Amino acid sequence: MAHQPGSEPQLDPYRSDAHRSLTPDQPVFNEPLLPPAVPYLTPSEGTQTPRDSYLTSNSVTHSAPLLLGISEKDLVDGGNFTTRKSKPLHKKPLIWVLAAVALGLIVVAVVVPVYFLVIKPKNHTVSGGNSGSNNGNNTNNNNNNNTPVHKNPTSKISGGDGSIIKAEDGSEFTYSNPYGGIWVSDPDDPFNDDAYPNSWTPPLNTSWTWGKDKLYGVNLGGWFVLEPFITPALYQKYQPTAIDEWTLSTSMAADTANGGLSQLEQHYKTFITEKDFAEIAGAGLNWVRIPIPFWAIETWGNEPFMARTCWQYILKALGWARKYGLRVKIDLHTIPGSQNGYNHSGRELNNAPNLLNGVMGIANAQRALNYIRIFGEFFAQKEYSNLIGIFGIMNEPLQSVIGKDSLTSFYIQAHNILRGITGVGQGFYIAIGDGFAGIDGWAGYLPGSDRLILDSHPYFAFDGGVNNEPISDVGPDGRPGGIWPQRACGRWAHQIVDSQSAFGVNVAGEYSNGFNDCGFWLRGPGNGETLNPDCAFWTNSAAWNNTVKEGLKNFALASMDALMYPFFWTWKVSRISPTASGTIEAPLWSYKLGLDNGWMSKNPRDSIGRCKDLGVPNDGFNGQYQGYATGSGGNLIPSSVIASWPWPPVSISNALVPVSQLPMYTPTGTIVTLPPPTNTGKANRLNGWADSQDTLPAPTPIQGCAYPDAYSTGGVVPASGCSTAGGPSPTSIRTR
Repeated sequence: MAHQPGSEPQLDPYRSDAHRSLTPDQPVFNEPLLPPAVPYLTPSEGTQTPRDSYLTSNSVTHSAPLLLGISEKDLVDGGNFTTRKSKPLHKKPLIWVLAAVALGLIVVAVVVPVYFLVIKPKNHTVSGGNSGSNNGNNTNNNNNNNTPVHKNPTSKISGGDGSIIKAEDGSEFTYSNPYGGIWVSDPDDPFNDDAYPNSWTPPLNTSWTWGKDKLYGVNLGGWFVLEPFITPALYQKYQPTAIDEWTLSTSMAADTANGGLSQLEQHYKTFITEKDFAEIAGAGLNWVRIPIPFWAIETWGNEPFMARTCWQYILKALGWARKYGLRVKIDLHTIPGSQNGYNHSGRELNNAPNLLNGVMGIANAQRALNYIRIFGEFFAQKEYSNLIGIFGIMNEPLQSVIGKDSLTSFYIQAHNILRGITGVGQGFYIAIGDGFAGIDGWAGYLPGSDRLILDSHPYFAFDGGVNNEPISDVGPDGRPGGIWPQRACGRWAHQIVDSQSAFGVNVAGEYSNGFNDCGFWLRGPGNGETLNPDCAFWTNSAAWNNTVKEGLKNFALASMDALMYPFFWTWKVSRISPTASGTIEAPLWSYKLGLDNGWMSKNPRDSIGRCKDLGVPNDGFNGQYQGYATGSGGNLIPSSVIASWPWPPVSISNALVPVSQLPMYTPTGTIVTLPPPTNTGKANRLNGWADSQDTLPAPTPIQGCAYPDAYSTGGVVPASGCSTAGGPSPTSIRTR
């Protein structure tokens, strides 16, 4: 989430003038994360079983093939027609002649349309396996012609619009998807990637091509990394103390009468469920961005976060995304010490990050690189290669404090660690944040890097303006929306287009309907509510008429069109405490609420061409990226470039002493790995560690070192005994 709770001016980075789901009987994973012995276990051998080829169609289909002239008894008898007696034809010739004519008419009526509507226009098949990048623009590589291939799964546990889904908790719901999506849950293959969310999106087992395929995404914010404005009821119980997840966790842990920290696990279970994933697919969306915390792996020292528990629910999320054909952008949202000092980093620190800043800046970076490595090892397993297309390694670092040079040193290390795991040209893309600095300054950044994505978060809500121009007025395109749709296109479209060529793939990892800063606790408890005098209206969606809703819808559609690859923040916002009004008082930030109540379009493809209608065409990008940007170049970051940003950095902000004298950790610890899901069958081959050659020990405190507070830029630098050579950061990449 990109809101800035402090009072410093916010620079607008775009302102041009300034598989399967878990089965119902599957046990919930509740094992501890035990550190394995080093070296790591060798990943299981074998290749992914090729998918069967069958006819394809862009229309909604049944989950079983069309069977002509076969009765239920035939199916029960195994279809053995030779053992069944037939009456002599000559006894009733007229009847049989009429029957033959009728059968012929049926064949003509059924088979001919099937041939011309399904078989002929879609007469191609899919082959399984992952053979590497074919044109450089793909996140997975099973279909060499890069054409969406929408197969009709023959598994009995699959279906399309109108099918009944039995959820893991035993509840049932009807799958509503008017866009031809197919869900698939295969008990014999828990990593089946045949599903697709709609007819215009490639199935998971087919390549996604940047520059060709259109992304419509949404965030699952507030699920694994809590924010006060998304889940206000959890925070209201502990006011005024709880302002971030650190203080919330501390308050909850002390509240044993109400369940202590188990309240967080109840939130994981209920805030987002399988039905949400089904509804996301049914809304015409095709990607989800899932913010995750480092404490999914472990916590250190006095960190109060609920360690490891959310990982089992992250695994559920990945299973549900696979079931409904939704691609995933994983986003590491929290960093030890905090990368920005905002509440959504885990701990609010008045805009004072402790990553690469202050006395513990290097030590915190060592931990962060190790966690990026651990997550990367898990996500690089081939069972997740089709599902997880992007790994965002750090959400919203505050570059104005940290400095771009220090961030670049960090990004190079993370890039080399991850490409050492995946190999060059393979595995997920790596997303880096623009650091609130705007996207113009990233042209030509780290040439030769392997598939970097620039992730920016364009918002009007935090640009420092009052932003109370009416959204119900008719705009230049004759639609409601006032100035806001045209302003979205004018501020964002051209820069996004230009950056696709100058940098590489750009995604808008967050955007919203928040054209103003109205929303309960949007800036966090105690940080002031608004600059807008009309917030009483904008926090009460029940008061909005149809014209207001149409204006918001047009603003959202223009934003989608301008941003090219957008992820809305966020899918769901909870109601505030029932002791108050019980309403959702940040309605501009909930995609689901807008979808249910008419201010988000039922079909995101309505966004296509909106900027052109407003006189701001965004068609200047031809879909072709530089080779290294999409994996076809086969290059590495030149050693001369790496030498310009060594690790650790030559200096960092507010260090007080030379970097060589700062506290560091020593790479002698035992790695904590992430366990796989507890599915049966093929899932048992996973061990959570893709690269058996990656055996470097983890960072751990040096015995006898009196480390300062990792969450404070101040503190006394230890006189001696706390420095090492810089920690666990391999810089060589093995080409696979």
